[in-house]
Amino acid sequence: MAKADKASKADKAGEAEVPGQYGDVVSRLEETVGRLESGNLSLEDSLKAFEEGIRLVRRGEKLLTEAEQRIEQLLQDEDGNDVVAPLSVAARPPAQAAAPRAPAPRPPPEDDVPF
Repeated sequence: MAKADKASKADKAGEAEVPGQYGDVVSRLEETVGRLESGNLSLEDSLKAFEEGIRLVRRGEKLLTEAEQRIEQLLQDEDGNDVVAPLSVAARPPAQAAAPRAPAPRPPPEDDVPF
């Protein structure tokens, strides 16, 4: 049983704490991917790095989801008053309604050659 305790402590010591800030998560994930892509890791170290990468991806997704839930859009009602409304990720206004598109440029006529 003492061996199991030592192995458990060694595994926990080998696992670094997952960062709390999104930028730190991304930086550490990039480092982990770099180590994996180098091809210099043993199979066991590669598996540990992969597991760390999965933990970092999940943490990053969680941080992004939490941020999306806190974001609010500032809108105006019919009277021009500012109204705060929660961000709706699923129902975004179409991009075409925001600004009209310019007509696509036409190619010059074939007989209009500059040379």
